[in-house]
Amino acid sequence: MQWNLRMVAAQRGVWRASELRRALGEAGLAISVGKMSHLWSSTPISLRLKDLDVICSVLGCQPNDLLIPDDLPETEPRTEAAAPEQIARRVTPSRRRGGRSLPPV
Repeated sequence: MQWNLRMVAAQRGVWRASELRRALGEAGLAISVGKMSHLWSSTPISLRLKDLDVICSVLGCQPNDLLIPDDLPETEPRTEAAAPEQIARRVTPSRRRGGRSLPPV
């Protein structure tokens, strides 16, 4: 995934991280200077959905404007049946002998 926050913010006239941080604070999302700098300058490793929702409402965008999928390799269409070794085996759970285990003592 590519994080597109700076471009989306620029399209809406927000050119600095401090402007966006102030707007997010007014919307009820308090972000530290360090976290805002990380969101502004690089792709976040994780982001709460609630925070993403506030960012989208402040910028007037959708999550798919901020999160752009990387190009995925195209798969070739199937023209004939797959070879037996390419078919994944169906996994079925087996019952334990003796039923359920006892709770810890």
